Amino acid sequence: MTSYFSRLNPVPGFPPYTGSYNVGTLDVELPVSELDSISPAPDNSISTVQYRVFYPCNPDFKGKNISFIPSPQREYIAAYTRFLGAGNALSEFISFFPRILHYIQIPALKNAPLLEPPTTTGRWPVMLFSHGLGGSRNAYSHITGSIASHGMIVVCPEHRDGSTPISFIRDVPSTNPNKPSEKHGFRKSKTKVQYQHVAHTLSPEVEAGRNAQLRIRLWEMGLIYDSLVRLDTGEDLSNLNTSTIPLSLFRGKMDVHRPGKVAFAGHSFGASTITQLIKSTFYAPRNPEAPASYTPLFTPTSRSHISSQITAQTPAILLDVWCLPLRAESTRWLWDQPFPAYTKGGQGGASLLAVESQAFYNWKEHLAATKRVLSPDPSTTAPFDYSGKGVKEPAFYYAKSAAHLSQSDFGILFPWLTKRFLAVEDPERILRLNVRAVAQLLRNNGVEIGKTSRGDMELEDANAEETTDDEKILAKEGVRGWCWISTDLHEGGAEKDKGQVEDSKTTEPSEAVVENELMKETESTAVNLAPQGKA
Repeated sequence: MTSYFSRLNPVPGFPPYTGSYNVGTLDVELPVSELDSISPAPDNSISTVQYRVFYPCNPDFKGKNISFIPSPQREYIAAYTRFLGAGNALSEFISFFPRILHYIQIPALKNAPLLEPPTTTGRWPVMLFSHGLGGSRNAYSHITGSIASHGMIVVCPEHRDGSTPISFIRDVPSTNPNKPSEKHGFRKSKTKVQYQHVAHTLSPEVEAGRNAQLRIRLWEMGLIYDSLVRLDTGEDLSNLNTSTIPLSLFRGKMDVHRPGKVAFAGHSFGASTITQLIKSTFYAPRNPEAPASYTPLFTPTSRSHISSQITAQTPAILLDVWCLPLRAESTRWLWDQPFPAYTKGGQGGASLLAVESQAFYNWKEHLAATKRVLSPDPSTTAPFDYSGKGVKEPAFYYAKSAAHLSQSDFGILFPWLTKRFLAVEDPERILRLNVRAVAQLLRNNGVEIGKTSRGDMELEDANAEETTDDEKILAKEGVRGWCWISTDLHEGGAEKDKGQVEDSKTTEPSEAVVENELMKETESTAVNLAPQGKA
């Protein structure tokens, strides 16, 4: 009966998380001035960094869930409708109309007490998750909350690079006692960061635009990681979000000091960000040997916290990684370097997980570029003999009937739209497959994470139990609709034009694939998600 009435509820909702732990959440916004800016600030107008944290919480806590649409809700809804293609006047009208969107709740408890870690280290493992175009700190709440429910602290930045429909930067507390309007040192005003449209076709102007965004993203990631180390060691940082409980709850509870133990993940442009972050940090000591044409986007010093953390053992999770931002001529030298996992002391592909939607898998030119990103030698298209050289292949899969937005919250909140216009089937299951794969990759890299449930593994045996060895999800076959992808450029049709098509400046799709996919497909059935037809 409860299930019947839930289907009648007009307000979109999320399914429960399937991990062993209840999930708490809190919102953080910190002044940049209190953190170590280890690389030159790319934009002095960005005075804070902002992120949401999902974490295992005390199961006895009886609190409230948080809203999916942050405050001010009207402005966020108007910004999203503009992002989807509506004009300013229509956007403002729509922001008053769909009141049901205001009531969407994320099933994570606001300001819940952190659960004591049951791990051997007495600390929770940590992941940083970077959002894609049109994303925000809330827009991947289901996949990040699900990972948190398996026993992990997941930190979701909100990038101020113009890639989110709108973001707000709180004014930093004033230290001037002669301004009576600034009660208790705080000003109420906020600075808006609007969405910045950059084309999706390679050109010098596009390369410069994406590089400018990446500089901000990488700088923010370095600052946010620095903040986690400081919070864990007990520093009192000024959270400008005054509705949040003291951040001292994280003191001594995060596994952020052991090198190579923090996981980095992202979707689309966020996966590009993670790729560039890991490589830029790891190869920074080699910058002097790079050609004169190389212009680094992020230059952390060797004494920085993030430089100590990112090693050859760092796990990386790339969901529909978008390769265009990685292929600028000015960063070509870094493109040609492999993930640190393939260097001395690394586990090779065992530290890498890449998951494609069917739309990205069908986009063969881009698939070839993705294979190079995951290769032990991205500088060449020649096949690599993994078995002959004793190197493990990366975990590389695609989910059938998945669209590009399936790994975000939008696919799961509006399943009838994604089924009608993007042919997405069972969006909940697509996300469960992603979470299973992430959890198992982390286990394989020595991260203590909770069990995968019998339901998630789709076991019919009533006597089957939860497991910490979900090996089937990272096998080459055995899971319905979950398809292993070879990284060989000469398999799967990616070898077209002798494997060089990924360097072409004419192979980028319309923005429907990597940006406002749903609206573009809704507006015109002539928009194809992939060269070979709809996913």
